[in-house]
Amino acid sequence: MGGMDIAVIAFVVLVVLVLFAGIKTVPQGYRYTVERFGRYTKTMEPGLNLIIPFIDRIGAKMNVMEQVLDVPTQEVITKDNASVAADAVAFYQVLNAAQAAYQVSNLENALLNLTMTNIRSVMGSMDLDELLSNRDTINDRLLHVVDEAANPWGIKITRVELKDIAPPKDLVDAMARQMKAEREKRAQVLEAEGARNAQILRAEGSKQSAILQAEGQREAAFRDAEARERLAEAEAKATRMVSEAIAAGDVQAINYFVAQKYTEALASIGTANNQKIVLMPMEASSLIGSLGGIGAIAREVFGEGQPPSSPRPRQSTPRSGPAGNSSETTS
Repeated sequence: MGGMDIAVIAFVVLVVLVLFAGIKTVPQGYRYTVERFGRYTKTMEPGLNLIIPFIDRIGAKMNVMEQVLDVPTQEVITKDNASVAADAVAFYQVLNAAQAAYQVSNLENALLNLTMTNIRSVMGSMDLDELLSNRDTINDRLLHVVDEAANPWGIKITRVELKDIAPPKDLVDAMARQMKAEREKRAQVLEAEGARNAQILRAEGSKQSAILQAEGQREAAFRDAEARERLAEAEAKATRMVSEAIAAGDVQAINYFVAQKYTEALASIGTANNQKIVLMPMEASSLIGSLGGIGAIAREVFGEGQPPSSPRPRQSTPRSGPAGNSSETTS
């Protein structure tokens, strides 16, 4: 092999080395910074990129994908002097590779300390009850504060979440007793309200019952009075008709009236339950004559002509019985 061949081989090798030094490939999700004599010049995007060999060099390889930063557990003193242990997690993304590479040293450690400091500040300004019940508010405040602080570094804080807030054991026991007392108090209040509502409902029911009972008694009294009034009107009308018939000289009407009352009186005496046998003097001829008057009136009503004159009952001498308390009449 002659000197020319060696020179060609050396030239080819030099070209290959130059190409390897000037052609750079950037993977997706990363950004490479380019430095020329130690000074930042540009940022290479994903894909094939060319630089000046032996003059330009790769400065920092920045991951621009969203990354997770685990914040370790730390002790926090709340506004009401309660000690709690809290740990969190933060999500961030590099938006400007040059700022993230040259504005801050050790980016991940800087973000970690920034997040821990703001967790203490935000949680320390709140009471324990507010701290335990307002996690969303704490997350929003942390996100706003940390994102604003990391903005000059070309970093976007996408989310900050508190994973756990652990009060001391004695404080947890006190909170459990407080919760139990609150629940018992609430149960007693509900029970008292239920008893009060039940008494109110029973009183309302008694009131409505009394009102309905009074209305029923009033209605019954009204109807009873109305019935008595109508009965009195009927009796007055019957008496007036009998009186008019007597005034017109109709003796049969008064015979009917007397027979009716006489029969009612006998029925009342016969249905009495205070004694079994009734012995009394009685004039049967009067009842027979009254019954004759009733028959005459019936014939007049049904149009069977003028009724015959009522026969005068033949009265016989009453005969005394053995006890002298009953009489017998023959017609």
